Amino acid sequence: MNSAVNIKYISFLSVVAALGGFLFGYDTAVISGTIAQVSAQFSLDAMSQGWYVGCALIGSIFGVMCAGILSDNFGRKKTLLVAAILFSISAVGCALSSDFNHLVMARVVGGIGIGVVSIISPLYISEISVAEYRGRLVSLYQLAVTVGFLGAYLVNYALLNYSTNGAEQLSDPALYHIFHSEVWRSMLGMAVIPALLFFVIIFFIPESPRWLILKNRDVKAGSILKHIYGSVETAAYEMNETKKVIGSETKSNWRILLKPGIRKAVVIGVAIAMLGQFMGVNAVLYYGPSIFESSGLSGDDSLFYQVIVGLVNVLTTILAIFIIDKIGRKKLVYYGVSGMIVSLLLIAFYFVKGGDLGISNVLLLIFFLAYIFFCAVSICAVIWVLLSEMYPIKVRGLAMSIAGFSLWIGTYLIGQLTPWLLQNLRPEGTFILFAVMCVPYILIVWKLVPETTGKSLEEIEKFWET
Repeated sequence: MNSAVNIKYISFLSVVAALGGFLFGYDTAVISGTIAQVSAQFSLDAMSQGWYVGCALIGSIFGVMCAGILSDNFGRKKTLLVAAILFSISAVGCALSSDFNHLVMARVVGGIGIGVVSIISPLYISEISVAEYRGRLVSLYQLAVTVGFLGAYLVNYALLNYSTNGAEQLSDPALYHIFHSEVWRSMLGMAVIPALLFFVIIFFIPESPRWLILKNRDVKAGSILKHIYGSVETAAYEMNETKKVIGSETKSNWRILLKPGIRKAVVIGVAIAMLGQFMGVNAVLYYGPSIFESSGLSGDDSLFYQVIVGLVNVLTTILAIFIIDKIGRKKLVYYGVSGMIVSLLLIAFYFVKGGDLGISNVLLLIFFLAYIFFCAVSICAVIWVLLSEMYPIKVRGLAMSIAGFSLWIGTYLIGQLTPWLLQNLRPEGTFILFAVMCVPYILIVWKLVPETTGKSLEEIEKFWET
């Protein structure tokens, strides 16, 4: 049935949608290279610094809440266009902001865009994919997010170097201001380039055929499905199958979430989604340069170290995509989280004894890279796979939205609290706390989460119902 599938066309559509993930990653990680400069310019204390980082996450929470409503009413494609516009406005607004409040407002607008693409980009990829390739194609989104992280680190590093080795000779006052005296503006503003590219290229992709079928626009949906599947017969078959699924979904309601087994699954999903944010990964992604500088590194060296962290994150995510179905979800969590605990304790040890023992900063980088490796190959790769498999088909979207909302709440809290933790618990205490938070996560997965590798969704659903 899938012999004539147009995989090149599907791949193109998936890559375009995954560009939203790149913007997500860039807009999230670019903040790491600007914290010290913005804090100095606007005289921010620890809580204000946390607000500078966390304000975009408030926007993300709002974006997650609005994404489903927008896409259901106006379509996936138009909602992605809205996200591209929001990213563009945010980038320009950050570069030209006149004071701290304007900067925060611009970051909130970008955060709304992050929240929207975090839901709609993978949703669009899923709806245009064929079953045979859906897993790896949806994984492109996760990969794009990590590439966005790396892109932000590279841009931050390059612009900081340019600001001290060439930008001081710029004659135009505005360019001198943006690229030299307040280089953080160019770091945040560079997001406008991929945002505009995303906006333009979206016009070259069709609307999701599933959404078109929901809106009874069968002729247009059929044309897109024919392009995807390569034949009228297969397109008609897929449309009929979609109509059957839609028919069953319309009979469902949120009360299914209150069934004892399903309620337990939802609570477990919320727990692992939120706990995962308190195990340190976003603290490293957001505040990595600040943490490296606290170890005695210069600003240039700290950003270079962050580039290496981003590169390892990308390469490990690629590895995870290939092994997650072979090793299994739970084993990856066991191995990965155990490695995270050891790495976090070694990082804490460095901050306690590294100076007294004369240990090189390179060893700190190695500990961070080990932590990122174990994190990217386990919880970062597993969380959305587990959440997409845990819930019955009739409430999968609603249950995942609840877990996703919890994840963003946890992300906001860790972004807001990390400066306070670093100041009051010091780096060593902060990383010990992250290590402690790994323990309940691994216990929940061990005792309460079933191994879903190799099982059908129906088998998993029966597990929770019984």
